[in-house]
Amino acid sequence: MLKPSRRSDVEPFLAMDVMSDAMEREAAGARVVHMEVGQPGAPAPAPVMAAARAALDDGRIGYTEARGLSSLRHRIAAHYQAAYGIDVPERRIMVTTGSSAGFNLAFLGAFNPGDRIALPAPGYPAYRNILKVLGLEAVEIEVSADTRWVLTPELLARAHAEKPIQGLLVASPANPTGTMMQPDALKALVEAARDMGIVFVSDEIYHGLVYEGRADCALQYDDNAIVINSFSKYYCMTGWRIGWMIVPEPLIRPFERISQSLYISAPSLSQRAALAAFDATEELEAIKAGYARNRALLLARMPALGFDELLPVDGAFYVYASVRRFTNDSMDFARRMLAEAGVAATPGADFDHARGHNYMRFSFAGTEADMTDALDRLGGWLK
Repeated sequence: MLKPSRRSDVEPFLAMDVMSDAMEREAAGARVVHMEVGQPGAPAPAPVMAAARAALDDGRIGYTEARGLSSLRHRIAAHYQAAYGIDVPERRIMVTTGSSAGFNLAFLGAFNPGDRIALPAPGYPAYRNILKVLGLEAVEIEVSADTRWVLTPELLARAHAEKPIQGLLVASPANPTGTMMQPDALKALVEAARDMGIVFVSDEIYHGLVYEGRADCALQYDDNAIVINSFSKYYCMTGWRIGWMIVPEPLIRPFERISQSLYISAPSLSQRAALAAFDATEELEAIKAGYARNRALLLARMPALGFDELLPVDGAFYVYASVRRFTNDSMDFARRMLAEAGVAATPGADFDHARGHNYMRFSFAGTEADMTDALDRLGGWLK
């Protein structure tokens, strides 16, 4: 009898489970406001759609080289010069099948089985699941209001002293919190990791979606950092499954060899479409302005509803809110909120084993009308 492998024994992604339940309710005729999944409500921008149509009209969608189209890598390099003042050689850029493939390449190409990778908690659950599947150990380090909900050199050094850590993965702005490392804090952490011999992996997929402060790139402080980014969030291309990574010189060929065997190349159609994403700034900034309005609406109204502890929402499109006033079981709270109020959001248990039962993540990537509807529904339900 076939049995699943031990490595397949990973936890479910609760956000996707909530979305499945919400879609079942919609199929049965119920109205649901979706705040559970972190994806833009807007379609891909017009230049992206036009480029995709032109590529389809061309008639041949084939493989590209494993590192991606040279034209796209050249444009990404130009983006780093314009956005951060960093000169990134095209050879160090790899186009990937979403950021997910970038994490797989980073973990496979830079670490050995059994290596320990530090992660802030709360954090994105797929990180620890990917690490487990690949035979690596996730070392979750709790952050709190004392550190403005970001990892510090002191916390990292303490964990490293207990048992050596080989890698560190940090997202800024973060998922689920939207909290961002300020430039001085990022610089201190990157340099501390380097001094300890820890490989720094920087998840920068929410760059571009910043409302307070400035998002610096880890490469500004360590040229050997591994940077992962994506066209999914700011560029509204989630389903196109297209991202990129910046790879240190010694790892270029090893990463390329792995990618050749894992997926040959990222989808050619998506690469050709993504090339046009950099020409859609005006449209994308208008979408971001909508997120900013949604953010302001939630921050203004949620405390009055009883969500009186909100983590700093510097960027991304999430509010991570305490539900201690209502429950000590965020999964049960999510189920009841969906069933009784018709609002779908993600329980904090997805993001933090120790404290997530007291928190919920609300995505504000939908329309302003949906956000208003959700708040009205929650207000009526929580009375």
